[in-house]
Amino acid sequence: EQLVESGGGLVQPGGSLKLSCAASSRTFNSYTMGWFRRAPGKEREFVASFRWGGSTTEYADSVKGRFTISKDIAKSTVYMEMTNLKPEDTAIYYCAAGLGGGSNENVYNGWGQGTQVTVSS
Repeated sequence: EQLVESGGGLVQPGGSLKLSCAASSRTFNSYTMGWFRRAPGKEREFVASFRWGGSTTEYADSVKGRFTISKDIAKSTVYMEMTNLKPEDTAIYYCAAGLGGGSNENVYNGWGQGTQVTVSS
């Protein structure tokens, strides 16, 4: 499944970024979309996702209240608005597509190439 992320960059602590993930319409309509990240020296971890293709969302505790996942069905694009960013949010962020969504990365069978987010002063 082809997924293309964009929107990463360098931001100061407390700043904001909005990531985008463009998918084919077939992928977008067949699978549930989510976001994961891999920080330096750490394993990939769940960040946020929809559930079962609907509007229900799920977030990692570390980003609740700061990150918001959304989607534009007409554009087959998923977004993640990140606010009040912290240095510990520094990571490569990956978009993923799978059945049902949620935090188990084994249900995802399509991954983007990743976009770097660096939070530093």
